[in-house]
Amino acid sequence: MSSRLEPELDLAAVQRHTVRTLVVSQAVGAVGVTIGVATASLLARDISGSETMAGLAQTSQVLGTAGAAYALARVMRRHGRRVGLVAGYLAGAAGAALAVVAGVVDSMLVLLVGAVLLGATTAVNNGSRYAATDLATEEHRARALSVVVWATTIGAVAGPNLTGVGGAVAGALAVPELTGGFAIGAVVLVLAAGWVGVRLRPDPLLLAQRTAGVETAAAPDRDGRSWVRFVAVVRDVPAVGAAVAAMACAHAAMVTVMIMTPLHMEHGGAHLEVIGFVISVHVLGMFAFSPLVGWAADRFGRPVVLVTGGGVLLVSLALCGLSPEGSSWQITAGLFLLGVGWSCATVAASTVVADLTPVEARTDVQGTSDMAMSLTAAGGGALAGVVVGWLGYPALALFAALLAATVVVAGRLTRDRA
Repeated sequence: MSSRLEPELDLAAVQRHTVRTLVVSQAVGAVGVTIGVATASLLARDISGSETMAGLAQTSQVLGTAGAAYALARVMRRHGRRVGLVAGYLAGAAGAALAVVAGVVDSMLVLLVGAVLLGATTAVNNGSRYAATDLATEEHRARALSVVVWATTIGAVAGPNLTGVGGAVAGALAVPELTGGFAIGAVVLVLAAGWVGVRLRPDPLLLAQRTAGVETAAAPDRDGRSWVRFVAVVRDVPAVGAAVAAMACAHAAMVTVMIMTPLHMEHGGAHLEVIGFVISVHVLGMFAFSPLVGWAADRFGRPVVLVTGGGVLLVSLALCGLSPEGSSWQITAGLFLLGVGWSCATVAASTVVADLTPVEARTDVQGTSDMAMSLTAAGGGALAGVVVGWLGYPALALFAALLAATVVVAGRLTRDRA
């Protein structure tokens, strides 16, 4: 990046370099997160000796994601994206390593601590989408964000398929078989941290701050509370609050229905292979079309795509609610559209946040937004089993439809109150 180039050309070149760097780290980091997902609940069950304790590892990881999103936002505010992303990946690597240790020493406490730390990697992968927007022009911001989201597809597909390799690694290391995936994940996350540490230069956030004449990184943190700055921005720019609400509700609607769908299908006699196929179709809907969603958000406007995402979520939930137990075209189509609706809502709402948040409060709003998204999903996931147990899967879809309707309303508010 020669300083003799015109500033406009420098910024454009740095933006392209930033997106390429983040695409690689996102794909690699997603492998590190998902490779242990297939075995986390099984490892928790084996260590605790209880089926009811099996979900604690996933719950701890979600809570870790929420906490890390908030903490890493403060790190990035003072030190830039590169330091924050590297710290998150290394925390995730430590968490994966602790999961291996937990299997060796047969400790549920160590596993839960590891799961909390591993949640930092999800927070980093979520935060990377915002890093792609720091230097992007308004007309290309949604596309830059969506390309980084799309890269998650690579890790989401590759990670679970490395479970067999994890077993072989566990044998070579003489550790429990279910910890092999975490051992691979620890190495992969260290590689992601090294890639970002070496390649994400200059730091896009610090450069954006300098370009805007804001020296946030060097400024004293007077109140020390990201949520105070978040509230101030939402008060001044209500559309940001609407976008955050849309993201949280879309994520909660998706998670609550997705996690209970395998049980709904199993009750009707669906085989594991069929259930796995439906979940794969869902993941495809979540990530594979995000560049197209980003293009639409740039071309037709963020509010249009956000409202569309809420509408797609409503259609998907109607199909899920009407689906019979077991395998059916309704549940397959419903889960696919659930992913597409989530993609539309998340990409569009995230871009609204990036568009309207002042650079000096950017990481505070983005980190608090991701924390809210994780906590809302954790609450929805906790309620999902209760709702299905008492009222059935169709009632859960109806509950999620209320969240999807909120996405539609919030999408309209981003247009009317920006």
